[in-house]
Order: sequence, then structure tokens, then C-alpha cells
Amino acid sequence: MSAIPAPQQPSQSVGYDYPGIAGNVTTLAALQQQVADLQREQAKAQDLLSSLSFSLRSFNNLNQFLALIPLIVSRVTDTNAAALVLFRPNGQVSLEQLYCHEGQQCQKLRHTLDDAIQQLKVSSKSPGSPSDFLEQILDQQLAQDYRWFSTSILVRNLEPHERGRLYLFSREPSYEWTDTRQKLAQLVADQTAVAIENDELTQRVRQQERLTRELEIGSEIQARLFPHRCPHIDGVELAANCQTASQVGGDYYDFIPIRAPGEKPYDGLSPVERWSLVIGDVMGKGVPAGLIMTMTRGILRNDILNQHAPDQILQNLNQVMFTDLESSNRFVTLFYSEYDPQRQVLRFSNAAHHPPLLWRAATDAIERLDTDGMLIGLDINTVYQAGETRLNPGDTLIYYTDGFTDAANPEGDRYDEENLLQAFRSACHMYSSPKAILDYLFDEVQTFISTETRNSDDMTLIVLKVKSS
Repeated sequence: MSAIPAPQQPSQSVGYDYPGIAGNVTTLAALQQQVADLQREQAKAQDLLSSLSFSLRSFNNLNQFLALIPLIVSRVTDTNAAALVLFRPNGQVSLEQLYCHEGQQCQKLRHTLDDAIQQLKVSSKSPGSPSDFLEQILDQQLAQDYRWFSTSILVRNLEPHERGRLYLFSREPSYEWTDTRQKLAQLVADQTAVAIENDELTQRVRQQERLTRELEIGSEIQARLFPHRCPHIDGVELAANCQTASQVGGDYYDFIPIRAPGEKPYDGLSPVERWSLVIGDVMGKGVPAGLIMTMTRGILRNDILNQHAPDQILQNLNQVMFTDLESSNRFVTLFYSEYDPQRQVLRFSNAAHHPPLLWRAATDAIERLDTDGMLIGLDINTVYQAGETRLNPGDTLIYYTDGFTDAANPEGDRYDEENLLQAFRSACHMYSSPKAILDYLFDEVQTFISTETRNSDDMTLIVLKVKSS
């Protein structure tokens, strides 16, 4: 008989007591806790960065935004303190904001940063950039107490340049500047750079708006100073126009009634013994030229009341304006003339302005009206000469500024005086009214330089024509 096998004893592992399972459960729980902690930290960082982005969009005051930077960057990187140091365009360095939640340590950090910045101001041998110098000081004074890190604030509006740095400090010996923390710090620094750049752009826009408004005001004032209309002068017809290259120009023209002393102001209707016709050009354009033009007008109008001769009027004008013009490095060309309607005689004096052109109807000849004399403001001892000519029926006279003869086409060729002479003679043959002659000459210059191009200089033209009967 075969032996009956003995019954097997129950195994000692019936209760499933495996020693490794409990350890695995503990490890899994720890991992889950770490993941949860990491997610909370990420959520906190995202919330803080979102708040910073909202502030960037909402704050109109740069200082309000900058006040948040050290706090935000300290929270997202879990550091004990953070400082924002700015490098100003004028070369100044300043500790803009400091955040720290340890009172005594905050004082030490502030003192160290303030001392480093002060040393930077007085040191003429700082190595390289301001940030290099500051980091050298921080290494010397804080390395034993803090693990610190800095990141650059780069503004890239025209060309990249450093406008400051963010400094972060941790007192934890085990603290590490991981890639994630460095990237978070750089994100805050980048948003700081955007805020600084936006503020600078806003300031430039506001400055441009102020300048535009000032130019508009200057243009309005200058427009009021030009004659609103050509006066009625017995025996002649007039037309005049000034096209400025910018809102405020340096060209000047005027019609001034010359009254005997004690006579009441001109009312626009009563007869006038003589009329002053003036044209001038201030070197340059824009607001400075406009201001000098305005000053010239005021001095000239005041001196005309004294009824001096044309050459004496330019002599007085030069002596009065010499000091101001010499210091401004600007000069004025000016042609001054007086017309006597009864005698039909024009007396004149020239301060280096383009001589007016006189077309003689009887001979079809063109004369230049000129006398010797230097620019106003060039030499205080300049002596001016006087000239005189009689205007006959049908004669036409144009006063002009160099915007006509200096006008250039796309190929760089100037319109020059020869073209103006030909156009002027053609206009006198084709048209009988000064207004038509004026419009024709402006159109000719515009066609020459291109109908789509605006002249780079002011252009002023006066046309005077003696009536035929």
C-alpha cells in the first residue's frame, strides 16, 4: 500500500502581512503630498504673476507698480528679501524699493545697499557696469549671511540697455537658486522693464503732444501777425501768400501804412501818404525762426513810425537786433521798401535778401531791385544803401523768399532764379491780375519739385502790379 500523504500545515502568510507594502504606501503618500505642495506653489506663483500683470495694465503711476515688485518677486521665489535698484538715464543709481519681513535684517540690507550705491557715486574706478560694482560689494558684505541672486532689467525700446536689477536674498543655508526660481525672477524683471518702457513712451507721447500744441499756438499767433488781406493802395493791385514748410515758419512779409506823427491809426479806408512793403527770411525754420520773425516785425513797425529813410530803418533794425541774433547764431535777410502812390515811386533798401524782380510792361525787360547791405545781425557796423525807382502803368513787381529758388526736384536740381525769371515773364504775358500771377508761380514751383512733394523751405511771394489806367 502506498503511504497516505500527511496533511499540509497552514502557511504562516495566511494574513497577507507583506513587509514592503506599508513602506510603499508611506512613500506614495509622501509623493502625493509633494505633488500637492508643488501644485499649491505653482498656483501661488501664477496668482502672484497674474496680479502683477493686472497691475501693469491698470496702474497709471509707475511708482505704484514698482512698489509691488520686491514683494511679488520675493513671494514667488520664497526668499526672505528682495530689492529693486534702478539705473537712471542720467547715470544716477538709486535703491527704488526694498521688501524684507525681518526687521533687523532689513536694516542691514538697506544699509549695505545704500552704502554700495554711495560708493558707486563717488568712485571713479568702478569695474565695468554699475551692476558689477554693486555685486562686488554684496559679495564682500553679505555672502556669509545670505544666498543671493540678481537678474537684469533690460529695456529694449531703441537698443537694449540695462535700466536696473532685481536682487533676491535668502537666509536659508539649504536654499537653492533652481532654474524655476531664476525664470520666475526673470519674468518679474521683464514685466518691470515693460512698465519702465511704457512709462517712458507715455512721457514722450505727452511731451510730443505738448510740443504739437505749442506749435499750433505758435502757428495761430504767426497767422494773426501776417496781413489778413492785402491793403487797398491807390493805383496798384496786390496779392500775397506764405506757405510754411512746418507749422511755424521763418518767412515774413508785411504791409504797413506810414502815417504822419499825430495822425489817427489807419482804419483801412482813409488815404495813406506812403506804404511800407517788407519781405524777410530768418535763417532756419520752426519755433526759433518764428520767434525771431515776430521780434523783427515788432521792432520794424515801431521804427517806421519815426519816418526814417529805408536805409536808416535797416541800420536801426540791425543795431537793435544784433546782440540777440549773434547769441542765437541766426540771421535775417530783409528787403524794405516804401511806395508813394501819388508819385508812383518806390524807395528801398536791401539787407542781403533776394532782390525783387520788376517786369517792365513797355520793354518786356526784368530788373533786379538791389542795394548793398549785409544780413541783419551779422555786423553791427554794417552801412546800408538806399535805392529808388519809378513804377509805370502795367509794370509788375514780385518780392520772394529763397524757398522758390532753392526748391529742389527729386533729382536734386534747384529751381533757381533763371527758372523763376522765365516763369515770371510768362505769367506777366498770360495774366493781368496779381492773384493769377501769384498762383501760376506757386504752381510752377510745385510742378517742378513734384506734385506729391512738399517743399522743405518756407515760400513767400508778393505780387504788385501798377494799374494800366
